[in-house]
Amino acid sequence: MKQSQSLFLLLCLLFSQATFALRCGHALVDLGDYKADVIDKCGEPESIETHIESRGESNFASGSQSNHRRSYSGAAVGFGQQHYVEIEVIVEEWIYDFGRRRLQQYLRFENGKLKEIKSVGRGD
Repeated sequence: MKQSQSLFLLLCLLFSQATFALRCGHALVDLGDYKADVIDKCGEPESIETHIESRGESNFASGSQSNHRRSYSGAAVGFGQQHYVEIEVIVEEWIYDFGRRRLQQYLRFENGKLKEIKSVGRGD
């Protein structure tokens, strides 16, 4: 029983929100932070790659009365209809290399907001 409790505690720690954070000195960078905040805490990254992704977004209006209309981005959509819009997302992928004693860190920003942090291998 003791072993299963220890394993459960370890899994909880691994998947907690804090494991998706990055420590830079005494500061902590977390998902949702903006690019300027990350640079203030960690300095300039080793590399930055930027690209634009197109994504589809749809809204579905449902209801029992078909004569009601809702407006999405200037287009009227009746109940029971779907409205599809393509949006562009600016994606920046940063790599931080903190040296041989730490793993390199990959940070993904979408429209200036931090969406992903992961370790990618040993630093130089």
